[in-house]
Amino acid sequence: MTQEKHEGAPGADMRALLFEAASCLIRQVKRFSPLKSWAVRLAGRKGSKKAAVATARKLAVILLTIWKDGTEFEWTKEAAT
Repeated sequence: MTQEKHEGAPGADMRALLFEAASCLIRQVKRFSPLKSWAVRLAGRKGSKKAAVATARKLAVILLTIWKDGTEFEWTKEAAT
């Protein structure tokens, strides 16, 4: 049996997908959410690439929370911190 060679680091595909989702949230999504508002303000201060990375991390935390305990994402409410 031969092992298939993996391209890139483990999780690289997931990071790329989260970055793409965050970029789309910042640039294309029309619907308001506190997450989008935060990301757009951050993009204005730090630049769109840094804002997309930070937003991707927030999305990952939200998705992990939903997966672990079944929390529902609410578009109009700020996440409890």
